[in-house]
Amino acid sequence: MAIATVNPATGETVKTFTPHSPREIEAKLSLAASSFAQYRLTPLHQRSEWLNQAASILEAEAPQLARLMTLEMGKPIKSAIAEVQKCALVCRYYAENGPGFLADEPIETDAKLSYLRYEPMGIILAVMPWNFPFWQVFRFAAPILMGGNVGLLKHASNVPQCSLEIERVIRDAGFPPGVFQSLLIGGNQVEAIINDPRVKAATLTGSEPAGMSLASAAGKQIKKTVLELGGSDPFIVLESANLEAAVATAVTARMLNSGQSCVAAKRFIIQASMADAFEAKLLAKFQALKVGDPQLEETEVGPLATPGIRDDLDLQVQKTVAMGGKVLIGGKPMSDRPGYFYPPTIITEIPPDSPGAQEEFFGPVALLFRVNDLSEAIALANDTVFGLGASAWTNNPQEQERLIQEIEAGCVFINGLVKSDPRLPFGGIKRSGYGRELGKEGMREFVNIKTVWIAHDTQS
Repeated sequence: MAIATVNPATGETVKTFTPHSPREIEAKLSLAASSFAQYRLTPLHQRSEWLNQAASILEAEAPQLARLMTLEMGKPIKSAIAEVQKCALVCRYYAENGPGFLADEPIETDAKLSYLRYEPMGIILAVMPWNFPFWQVFRFAAPILMGGNVGLLKHASNVPQCSLEIERVIRDAGFPPGVFQSLLIGGNQVEAIINDPRVKAATLTGSEPAGMSLASAAGKQIKKTVLELGGSDPFIVLESANLEAAVATAVTARMLNSGQSCVAAKRFIIQASMADAFEAKLLAKFQALKVGDPQLEETEVGPLATPGIRDDLDLQVQKTVAMGGKVLIGGKPMSDRPGYFYPPTIITEIPPDSPGAQEEFFGPVALLFRVNDLSEAIALANDTVFGLGASAWTNNPQEQERLIQEIEAGCVFINGLVKSDPRLPFGGIKRSGYGRELGKEGMREFVNIKTVWIAHDTQS
C-alpha cells in the first residue's frame, strides 16, 4: 500500500511519502534503544512536566491538527477538534496520576520488607489505525511515556502527516530525541521490527487479521501484546427506557466518526413493544443528518476513509438485502458527488445468517433487530464473535443487573453512550482482543511488575 495523503472527500492524492529504508529503520531502532537507556532514569516529575507540555501544545494547535486529520481520513471537523482535545486530556491524566500508579506498592509478607516495583520494559511498538489518528496514538503514548518506556509508531498508511505531527508534538513538548518516533513503513515490515530483540512488546488497534498477524509474530519471540480489534456492539432498548434519550444517543453512537469506530453501536436490539416507535424516531433523525464536506462545521457525516471501506460496506449491505433484509433509508453509495460517501442507512428484518447479523459493519449503517424480552435481547447481544462494548437502556434495576452480569463484553454502559475515558480501562474479549488501555490497568500493561523481598536482619 502506498503511503499517501488522499482526501476522501474528493479522491485527490494530496501528498505521497517515500517509505523509510532499512537503513533509516535501523537508525531509528538504534536511537530508540540508546534513548531508553537514559530516559528510563528520568524522574517522574520531569515526565509529568513534558506530558503537560504536550497537552498544552495540543490545546493550542487543535484547529490546525484537526484540519489535517479531516484532510487525511475525512473526520467531520468538529469531531476532529474534539479528538485533539481528548488527547490533551489523556496527557494531563497520566501526568497527574501516573506517579501514583508507578509508586512502590508494599505487600505484607514474612519479609522485613516486600513490595512491588513498576519498571519500564523498553521499546514498545504501536501499530495504529486511521479512524482516530490522534486519539489512538496518544492513549498509547501517554501511559508508556509516563512509565519510562519509549515508543515506535507504525501508523496507518493513509494518515502519514498525522503520524509525523504526533512525533513533532511529543518532541516539541521536551521529550528527548528518540523517545517517540514515527515509522513510515508498510504492514509487511512490521514482523521484522517485532523480531528485533531491542523491541520488547507491541500493541495494535485494528482488524482481526492484523491482530492475528502481530500476535503470531510476537508470540514466536515471546513478547507481550495488547490487541484492540473489531466490534459489533449491541445497543439494547427495553420497554422501561427513556425512548427519546435512547434514540438521540443511538444516532450519536452509530454516526460517531461517520460510523467508522470499533466501539460504535452497530446492532440495535429493541424490545418489540418499543420497536415501532424507536424505528420511526430513528428514521426521522437519520433523514435529518447533514452529509457533506467534512471541513464544514455543520457536517455531521463525512466520507468513508477509503474507496475500499466504502465498497466493502456496500457489499455487506447488498448481501444482507438479497437475503431478505429491508432498507428503510440509504443503502447505496452516493454517486452524485466525488469522494467516498455512503449515506446514513437503516436495515431491518435482518436474517440471522446474513452479514448484517454476523459481521462488523464499518460505516453509517444501523442494523435493527426486534426481541420479545430481556433474555432474548441478551442472547442476541452475545450471539457474535466480538465482545468490545455494549450499551443497554432500561430503568429497571433488576434488568440492569442482569445486563451487567450476562453481556459478554469488555464494557457495559447503562443508559449511556459507550466511550473511552482516560480514567477507565478499555478493551475487549473474544475476538475483540485482549489486554487493556487507559486507567491504571492500561499503564501497567507495559511495565515489569518486579517483586522485591528483603529479609529480616540476621545475626552473624
